[in-house]
Amino acid sequence: MILDCAVIGGGPAGLNASLVLGRSRRKTVLFDDNKPRNAVVSESHGFITRDGVDPQEFKRIGHEELAKYPDVEIQKQRVVRVNKEDELFNLEAEDGTLFQAKRIILAIGFKEILPDVKRVKEFYGKSLFSCPFCDGWEMRDKALAVISDNEAASHMVKVASNWTDDLIYCTNGRQLLSEEKSLLESRGIRVYEEKIRALNGENGKLTEILFEDGGAISREGGFITPEWTLASDVASSLGCKLNDRGGVESDEMKRTNIEGVYACGDVSLAGASQLIFAAAEGSMAAISINAAMIEEKFS
Repeated sequence: MILDCAVIGGGPAGLNASLVLGRSRRKTVLFDDNKPRNAVVSESHGFITRDGVDPQEFKRIGHEELAKYPDVEIQKQRVVRVNKEDELFNLEAEDGTLFQAKRIILAIGFKEILPDVKRVKEFYGKSLFSCPFCDGWEMRDKALAVISDNEAASHMVKVASNWTDDLIYCTNGRQLLSEEKSLLESRGIRVYEEKIRALNGENGKLTEILFEDGGAISREGGFITPEWTLASDVASSLGCKLNDRGGVESDEMKRTNIEGVYACGDVSLAGASQLIFAAAEGSMAAISINAAMIEEKFS
């Protein structure tokens, strides 16, 4: 059987794309190896009716809803190879099963590379986070830190200040421009440019930041700026053009530069990490595919 669409990636973008395709009676396979970027967190926020949901519970509900649509199949495995031959895409799953599809949706997402700070993994997803809009409410009015040597981190500092008046900025050795430092400190945000020796705390709860010069400061949590890299090489193997943020370039209809390949979610947004954005992008990609196939039917 030739599929109408193969959806690669089972996060909110891939789930919502599969839902819309299933409701449009399109033969669809959703590939999900269950290795999400947000695996370290126990709650996801900002999605109405699902605020505070465990990401795995979100996925379980999604799979349950997709099961109502006979044209959608879920393959709980990774796609290891994709190539385009004539007008069809050939896909190979990790168990060796072969599939053919008329369209591809890339909802592959990203992997995170955490800052080079000792013990940061112990606190990430528990008291250190990457998105103030996702987790700022839970950290409100606490003694927080933004830990980042990224040149664009000042924006994160400004955003994080919305949830607390007790905020510091640790640059982990990067020296700020004097104007930038003066602006932040004039708003009561202390800047620490010393290299960080380690983080301290227990059971994922940050209590202290230790500096290489021997100094230390108590903190209850905060935010970091991980680097992102594509979670799969499928996009590059297909020849998809990347944008300047490392994601897959797509137009307003989620079409990439490769005919028949669409991109949605984190891999397309390359910066906006909220579930509700990703789900909306998945819906847009599926609607775009459905519209194209309807036009083909009547052309």
